[in-house]
Amino acid sequence: MQINRDLLEIACKNTIEAILCCLDQATRGTIYTIAPMPGLQAVRITSGRKTDGRIEWGLPQESDYNPPGKAWEQYRDRPGHPLEAMGWCIEQQKSWTADNPLDDLRSVRKQLRGEVEECHHMEPVLVKKSDLYGTAPDPLDYPLDSSGKPIWQESEYLVVAVIKIHFQPHSIHRGDRFTGMIKKLSCTLGTELLSLQLRETCLRTREKLARERLQASNAIAHELRNTLAQLGFVFSSINTLMSFLRDQWELEFHKAYPSLEYKRAILARLTELLQLGQTRLNGNRELAQLGDQLLGEQEALRNLFLLPPQEALWLQRKIRPKWENLLASSTTWESQKEEILELVGRLEKALWIVLDPELVGKMEHLPEELKTVWPEVAYTQFSAKNRTSLAAVLSLLDHPGVTLQHKAQVRKALNSMKVVADTIARVEEQTNRVLSSLKNGETDQPDETAR
Repeated sequence: MQINRDLLEIACKNTIEAILCCLDQATRGTIYTIAPMPGLQAVRITSGRKTDGRIEWGLPQESDYNPPGKAWEQYRDRPGHPLEAMGWCIEQQKSWTADNPLDDLRSVRKQLRGEVEECHHMEPVLVKKSDLYGTAPDPLDYPLDSSGKPIWQESEYLVVAVIKIHFQPHSIHRGDRFTGMIKKLSCTLGTELLSLQLRETCLRTREKLARERLQASNAIAHELRNTLAQLGFVFSSINTLMSFLRDQWELEFHKAYPSLEYKRAILARLTELLQLGQTRLNGNRELAQLGDQLLGEQEALRNLFLLPPQEALWLQRKIRPKWENLLASSTTWESQKEEILELVGRLEKALWIVLDPELVGKMEHLPEELKTVWPEVAYTQFSAKNRTSLAAVLSLLDHPGVTLQHKAQVRKALNSMKVVADTIARVEEQTNRVLSSLKNGETDQPDETAR
């Protein structure tokens, strides 16, 4: 990917800042770019550390990954050399979580010097091959593993960067909601890198259009519009921050009504009943597997802060059918059957309780305007169609009655994402105007009012 170095660093800092602001247990973040193929030079772009409520930037530590970086042949898995988490993330296109540094099999420091690193999570940033290179049949020059076999050949994706986030001891686990949030933000970073790549592509394309205006118009229209369609994923990052605001709103709601029954308590009881029954399945592998799936889906719903319709759909499609199947296929839970069905019914009502207008209106510890604005913006699904509503979210974060931890940093991160979303809209508008002029054989005139 050809990206301006300054813009690349800004994009990486925005992603690190968003993660460190949203995850209190996160202490430091670093982003590495992986390019080009087949050399896959891994280079540390920037690193940020939380210190007294602010983030300090730079590359203070010595590392083989500092510019000019480390070549693929040096960090890939190979006989007789230490295993590196970087090699795993890139070759497998999967994350690596060191939730117990004492057992981290891919810590170079531990293998060579016996030193234990911090808890950390490494997430590869993936971009579709078709988004970068189109659908041309020409084969790509893939990197090779230590046995000489090409990697990524069967995958739809390429690894363009790796995010590494350090955490406080014992604060993360593989597959928890923190690592899940990092995975979502890695998708956003991939989209932003693709956007910056598009910026460079547009500059080169405009030069080409001067020579091949009519002949290239159809191909350019397809390629640019196809790429712009992918940029909508920037809103996944915005909606991730909205889940943080929903989390905070539910805390305020619980503060006002501590005696009400909430989804987490109900799901905790369902999980308890499920685990009690699992010990009495007498080796029934099919039901045990179904129970494990149900356990994971209940835990996910417990820790996610989706929109109520999404949570209700999760309940209807993933949790209720599995409980009905377990109860119909086994007598293990016969004595708790009535309680389980009642809990599932109560859970469906509990998903909506935080938006009950009568209860919200009686939350005396919040100003009146917050009772209306906070749930309205926090429970909105943002997309390109309603991106202008992001101004209301920023206004909410400016309200003195909203006392969120790291509120200023969250606002700054959201404002940066809003700038990206607005930029996408402007690029799309300008692209459509350029393509229209190309098809008509006209010279595109800049809009004086847009200056």
